Amino acid sequence: MTKWTVADVGDQRGRTVIVTGANSGLGAEVSRVLAEAGARVIMACRDPGKARVVADAIGGVTEVRRLDLADLSSVRAFAGGLDEDVDVLINNAGVMAVPRGVTADGFERHIGTNHLGPFALTGLLLDRIRGRVVTVSSGLHVLGRIREDLDGDRRRYQRWLAYGQSKLANLLFAYELQRRLEAAGRRVASVAAHPGVAATEGQRRDTSLQGKILAGGPAQTPAMGALPILYAATAPGVPGGACVGPDGFLQRRGHPTLVVSSRRSRDAAVAAGLWARSERLTGVTYDLHPTPAAPLPARR
Repeated sequence: MTKWTVADVGDQRGRTVIVTGANSGLGAEVSRVLAEAGARVIMACRDPGKARVVADAIGGVTEVRRLDLADLSSVRAFAGGLDEDVDVLINNAGVMAVPRGVTADGFERHIGTNHLGPFALTGLLLDRIRGRVVTVSSGLHVLGRIREDLDGDRRRYQRWLAYGQSKLANLLFAYELQRRLEAAGRRVASVAAHPGVAATEGQRRDTSLQGKILAGGPAQTPAMGALPILYAATAPGVPGGACVGPDGFLQRRGHPTLVVSSRRSRDAAVAAGLWARSERLTGVTYDLHPTPAAPLPARR
């Protein structure tokens, strides 16, 4: 069976894609490939200066805009400043296994940056998205549990468990968004993706024994890690509600394919509860009412 590679991305001319966290790692690689394929790439980054250096190296049609997912006022400003439709939103930016801290809005950093920020961004932009929402998770979502206390203030802080909870939240969000899009008769597809074990900045920064054990061996290159995200964003026929990951052992490395995430990530009741809490915490309510049916032709 032929393996899907970057050569299969195809002609992206005429398409506009937002990539969050596009100034390094997977986001930079995804932006480069899409721009080289002809897409107009909006690089949404916390540090525009670093992003412009990457954009200049990429070439193609790119635009840098500031977006800090750890600050809901920044999320609202970014969404408010976008006055055009886009084909794909790639929710890629995030933090991994960082020390305890809080976002500008007082949320624990992992859940605030990795889930609540993208949740708010997607909700604010949804009416302007024509094609797909791609939400990037991690194989380490299996470490996660959605706690009643999302911030973890009532228990001892463990950074990898906090990260796992946020990545589990990404999958619950992606699948619940698809259910709601279908119920509303929307043609936008929500797709999840995870890169396996990739040599990103966060992965390189963590040199702890725990981090090495969880990585499970050498990391693949950012170019390989980006493939599941690119597949989710561009491959024809990817169904809404799917998850794309590496085809290798335990989904750690390899070429992109449709994969099955954990049973916990597919719990619709937990997803609905998380959705309600996310709307309350962010103040962003999704307007996903069913599309009215077309009137029947009058009888003669």
